[in-house]
Amino acid sequence: MSQQEKDRIYMQRALQLAKLAGVNAAPNPMVGAVIVHNDKIIGEGFHQEYGQAHAEVNAVNDVEDMSLLSESTIYVTLEPCAHFGKTPPCADLIVQNKFKRVVVACLDTFSEVSGKGIQRMKDAGIEVEIGVLETEARWLNRRFFTYHEKKRPYVVLKWAETRDGFMDRLPEERAEGINWITQPRMKMFVHKWRSEEQAIMVGWKTINNDDPQLNVRKIAGKSPHRFVIDSNGNSNLKAKVFTDGEATTIISLQSKIKDLPQHVKLITLEKVTSENILKLLYEKKMLSVFIEGGAQTHANFISDGLWDEAYQLIGSSTFGKGITAPLLLNKTLLSHETVGVDIIQHYRKS
Repeated sequence: MSQQEKDRIYMQRALQLAKLAGVNAAPNPMVGAVIVHNDKIIGEGFHQEYGQAHAEVNAVNDVEDMSLLSESTIYVTLEPCAHFGKTPPCADLIVQNKFKRVVVACLDTFSEVSGKGIQRMKDAGIEVEIGVLETEARWLNRRFFTYHEKKRPYVVLKWAETRDGFMDRLPEERAEGINWITQPRMKMFVHKWRSEEQAIMVGWKTINNDDPQLNVRKIAGKSPHRFVIDSNGNSNLKAKVFTDGEATTIISLQSKIKDLPQHVKLITLEKVTSENILKLLYEKKMLSVFIEGGAQTHANFISDGLWDEAYQLIGSSTFGKGITAPLLLNKTLLSHETVGVDIIQHYRKS
């Protein structure tokens, strides 16, 4: 087996480790590290949670015989940091332990790093290779890279629609509560997707019509912070998102909303637009947002070109007429899956 093939195998393992952190690493990236000596893994680790030790530190601490490090290669899914943040620079740790070789999947485009970690290791005489499974590594941290390169959160859309292309019935034909389009088992998928993002967002009509909880219940996972777009203070304050005690923020034109529960935050914008909302989330260090509705909210983000991925759930029923489902432009199909009588189509923006 060639060295190039070995590098890919060990980097694949590092990517597997990185993925374990999920949203817990945010707003930091997901990073994994594997230390190899004479074709044997002697240490591995990943960045488990924001504010805690980085992947390189955990991998070094996993090694029993520290004398082997000077003869070892460390595989890291992202360029080791070169700045003091919550923890010391990992590039310094690698230099101090005199690693023989460092293999990095991709550069960190965050301005505090951006090539500085690579240079520090090279200056110390360490052999550094960059670009092993780079595409896979950038995809894993697509939220992080979008946040730093585009200065906005990564936007994931989700909606359900009927076979004839409607996402809801007309107001006068609605049954009370949620007019379910897909089968109950689809909730498992939706809750998994929610658990992967830092924020979740809907418009006030979705709150008033459906009274959703917008949290993670069907699987073990962290619930995202809830944001409700409500320019004029029309939300029903008796809805679950305002009465269950979990973190919720209203984005509005209003500076005050009467009888707003104490735990619910109100943020006032001069103009409520997709761009201004994402700027707000960026300032709050939200790497990603999961947008579940409603029709107008989806339409605004799609027409402004401010989306990155979308999950289209297609049920088996038909409405004949109703509120038209979103229409994505410039999309690439990532996957098509049939779950019972329902269909999941996963897209990314082209």
